[in-house]
Amino acid sequence: MFGRLMPSEGKFFELFVQHADLCVKGAKEMVSVMTNFDDLENRVHAIESIEKQADKVTHSTLELLHKTFITPLDRDDIHQLITRMDDILDLLEDAAQTISLYDIKAVTPEAKRLAELCLAGAEKVKAAVGLLHNMDNAQQILSLCEEIDRFESDADHVMRAAMSKLFRDEPDVRTLIKLKAIYEILETVTDRCEDVANIIEGIIVENA
Repeated sequence: MFGRLMPSEGKFFELFVQHADLCVKGAKEMVSVMTNFDDLENRVHAIESIEKQADKVTHSTLELLHKTFITPLDRDDIHQLITRMDDILDLLEDAAQTISLYDIKAVTPEAKRLAELCLAGAEKVKAAVGLLHNMDNAQQILSLCEEIDRFESDADHVMRAAMSKLFRDEPDVRTLIKLKAIYEILETVTDRCEDVANIIEGIIVENA
């Protein structure tokens, strides 16, 4: 039924997918940073560039929202979805800049694991957003949202264990402060992925 009522304005879904694709690209770059920890300047620049591209997609979405009389989803849902997705890349950029500005010399397995969970969450966000144009996909979308929630929970566990290890074993206060900041930012990326999942679940409840 929802599909029959859907206006022809499908551009919003294209923009959601464009933005989600950039979130995945940014998260992949972050995993590369944590895995290789070389060529940091170029890797950080790459994440900043991806974030700027995403900003343009967000701007285009909000501009389209203002110009469109009948939207395929609730206006507030569209606004919330694109802005929360933008938060994902903003935080990935923050993490990249923090690594560069704090002159971190090495990363821990826990930081790498958190980056991997950020990527896993971003990939599921992309998959869910890619199905959102058709409410016949509702169950599949909800399953993806559950996976995003699980990744966020995993990230909570990883961060708590990482913090415990950090405060127990790290003798250098400056290194402790730097790594604590990285852990917190990366864990917050998974929180924002969960926020997106919650918004998508709300859209499904309202429209399916």
